[in-house]
Amino acid sequence: MSKTRAGFGEKMALLVVAMALTIPFRTARAEDKEPPREWIEKATGHRVVRLSQEGGTSSFYFHQNGFTAKGDKLVVGTRGGLAVLDWKTRALKPLVEGRAGATVVGKKTRQVFYISDGAVKATNLDTGKTRKIVELPAEMRGGSGLAVNADETLLGGSYVERGQRPPARTGRGLEARWAAHLPMRLYTVRIEDGDIKTFHPSTEWLNHVQFSPTDPALMMFCHEGPWHKVDRIWTIHADGSGPRKIHARKIDMEIAGHEFFSADGKTIWYDLQTPKGKEYWLAGCDLASGKTTKYRVERAAWSVHFNIAPDGKRFAGDGGGPRSVAAPGNGQWIYLFRPRDGKLEAEKLVDLAKHDYKLEPNVNFSPDGKWIVFRSNMHGATHVYAVEIDKTKDKQ
Repeated sequence: MSKTRAGFGEKMALLVVAMALTIPFRTARAEDKEPPREWIEKATGHRVVRLSQEGGTSSFYFHQNGFTAKGDKLVVGTRGGLAVLDWKTRALKPLVEGRAGATVVGKKTRQVFYISDGAVKATNLDTGKTRKIVELPAEMRGGSGLAVNADETLLGGSYVERGQRPPARTGRGLEARWAAHLPMRLYTVRIEDGDIKTFHPSTEWLNHVQFSPTDPALMMFCHEGPWHKVDRIWTIHADGSGPRKIHARKIDMEIAGHEFFSADGKTIWYDLQTPKGKEYWLAGCDLASGKTTKYRVERAAWSVHFNIAPDGKRFAGDGGGPRSVAAPGNGQWIYLFRPRDGKLEAEKLVDLAKHDYKLEPNVNFSPDGKWIVFRSNMHGATHVYAVEIDKTKDKQ
């Protein structure tokens, strides 16, 4: 081989080695980098803790409880199934292996309820023991739920009748699904023996089933769809009696939704806009009197989801992205709200400027009311975080 060809070969070999050394740096993804375990939010002085260990870990939807009543354990979703977090030590261990949908934790019985492989199941958070409550009939699979009632005797949800399925996903997904008016029903499952009851047949899109945290027989559900076309928020008794509309739209393009109970079960709170994208409120219907309370929310502090503290005196919100109903000008923050003089005064807690709102952060208070739990992709992969409500004295 000539010196020229040998030199060329040596140069190519060095080039290949150099490329091999540089490629990992160029192709490293943000989700491969280890996010900080804890930090003080510079803009606010609040302490933020990462609760999850692996990317792809997520806290529950805002009205799906993940905590035990004592607040000593929190269940989260992982890529492999479900895991349980020891709130004191922050140790996280696997709990359920495989796909587990519609998850909710029974605060008192310390069980997580979920749907897996067409069956409703329960797993004890302390022992890890799993029990199949009932195999769902084929025509009920693919519904939405679960909710657990106040005395943890019933689960509830909704399903599309006779195995019908929504239309294929399109750019008009929400509108098309609502316009299809598929026959649906609500259902309950008795936890003790798996007895199933179905009721409230409707061609409205029945969704977001919740139980009152204090009245075991009271359910809430929504008429899903374009919010300006539906009277969304309803309650009903678990025997199918007494359906009640909680809020009726009064003006064109008025919207109300993302409803949730107060911890004492006396009030249903919801996002209200009169009309959409113009005036923002957090509204609450007192179930005993029917009286509505409204707190004005500034556009910058409007949130995709709100939630209420266990003491009922404060609220939290998860802000909104650049394509939210409150854009432009909607802030990307985790907020704490205090009602005062007919409005919600907002305190910024966590900067979500780098969060992609295709993932909804959601917000949940810890049972002691000292922390707000949320999920975020602000460092790349999805993780579960908690922010301490009391501000750290030594602001960094």
